[in-house]
Amino acid sequence: MSHSTPINDGPTRPDGSSYPITKSEEQWREELGGSAYHVLREAGTEPPFVGEYTDTTTPGVYRCRACNAELFTSSTKFDSHCGWPSFYSPLAGDAVVELEDSSLGYPRTEVRCATCGGHLGHVFDGEGYPTPTDLRYCINSISVTLEADAAD
Repeated sequence: MSHSTPINDGPTRPDGSSYPITKSEEQWREELGGSAYHVLREAGTEPPFVGEYTDTTTPGVYRCRACNAELFTSSTKFDSHCGWPSFYSPLAGDAVVELEDSSLGYPRTEVRCATCGGHLGHVFDGEGYPTPTDLRYCINSISVTLEADAAD
């Protein structure tokens, strides 16, 4: 049995509603390119410590690379030393959807864009980071873009 991916699940959210932005896989592949398509649509993972935003401290908003939806803000980004950008909360409660992922043989919580269903990464809780939520949204850099705050 194949595990859940945006390709396998199609345009349907875990709650049964549809993602607001849907495209054919051919369109996604053409728009995203190889590596971004693999992560966002096939639920892949980029290698640790190589992503564009792993160590970035630039103030701004992180958007979905596939659909440009606002997902996270730099004010919730923290250094977890895990190899991927980490946030303790999404920008808004409905910016992401979460679903169970047992593809590695144990339960994890996958994080997807609530607008297009693109795979972003996973969220972990109870790890003891000194954040307000004790959550770590471990996000693939290739799944997002950073819109830097305008200079004053």
